[in-house]
Amino acid sequence: MSEPGPLGSAAMVRLVATREISARVRDKNFIISSVVILVLLIGTLGLQVALSSGGEETRVGVVGDVATLRPALEAQGQALDVDVEVRELDDVAAARAAIEDDEVDGVLVAESGQELELLVEQSAGGSLQAVVQGAVAQLSLSEQLQAAGLASLSVPEVTVTALDPDADQDGQRVVVAIIGIGVLYGLLILFGQFVAQGVVEEKSSRVVELLLATMKPWQLLAGKIVGLGLLGLAQIVVIAAVGVAGALAFDLVDIPGELIGTAVSVVAWFVLGYAFYAAIFAVAASLVSRQEDLGTVVMPTTLVLVVAFVIGIQAASDPGGTLATITSYVPGLSPLVMPVRQAAGEVALWEIALAVVLMLIAIALIVRLGGRVYAGALLRTSGKTKIREALRAERA
Repeated sequence: MSEPGPLGSAAMVRLVATREISARVRDKNFIISSVVILVLLIGTLGLQVALSSGGEETRVGVVGDVATLRPALEAQGQALDVDVEVRELDDVAAARAAIEDDEVDGVLVAESGQELELLVEQSAGGSLQAVVQGAVAQLSLSEQLQAAGLASLSVPEVTVTALDPDADQDGQRVVVAIIGIGVLYGLLILFGQFVAQGVVEEKSSRVVELLLATMKPWQLLAGKIVGLGLLGLAQIVVIAAVGVAGALAFDLVDIPGELIGTAVSVVAWFVLGYAFYAAIFAVAASLVSRQEDLGTVVMPTTLVLVVAFVIGIQAASDPGGTLATITSYVPGLSPLVMPVRQAAGEVALWEIALAVVLMLIAIALIVRLGGRVYAGALLRTSGKTKIREALRAERA
């Protein structure tokens, strides 16, 4: 019986990717970060629900002519964007009891032959007084018109013309995009750190020497990037699905198709952004052998991500501005800027295609050059390695 032959490159990459996924799904930091992100997302949805349902309301009791006062009070509440609940009460005693039991905010007493009186516990709130006063004024005006023989006076209908009918939809898309790039930014930082920490752990524990005895450096690098990339992709897809489902379930958006399109755009840009930054994080981490030195080599890349996030937020207010337009083509910045411009509708298809092509070219260059640095620095475990030294070692 013949012995099995050596594994091919694809199998090696798959083994490393499976190992990375298995290790990270059991990692406390990954679990905690996933829970925190979902809690923050659900909290954001809950806050939006609270804000959208936080309209003012008032409860008005009526003693007297309810048939006349009810429609006037409700109409006035609608005009003032106040939810008015009208309750009929038998007499003043019942009105006082209802106020004391906090069943109503106030009672309008309109008994025949007496002046109108508003009963409240301490003072009339702004909405209560405005609704009652407006309704009484409306009824008084109607009575005066009838007395003057103008009961059939017709009121012309006002046609409403919106100067920018898509403004609300654009605003919703931009808000979704901002939330999306916030999640994207956090995941790029998180998984970039995972890649970097994994490289340093393997170098410091000498595990990398055993791994490189059976596989090539680029296979190890590719396996790490692919494995954590799949995990990150799964995480952002779950987050996007929860966010979209929650927004639709709570009726927070009027454009479900556009919402889904924006979420898909953010996920697609995560794939490009992750491939770009993961390679840089891995190469940077290969230059050091201790976790204590990791922060110094990944700091420049982290700062680039911070700058990209800030520009992406700024692009929400001026998506067609010079800064947003230029940076949406710059590899490394485009994953956090272009989704916002796309959501605002300020970008053509050729611009998206150009940004994607530039990102792919940058990824190819980084993987090619970074792979050489990674291969040259991976076995150097004495202190910090310079890029020039790593390239010289790789050629040797």
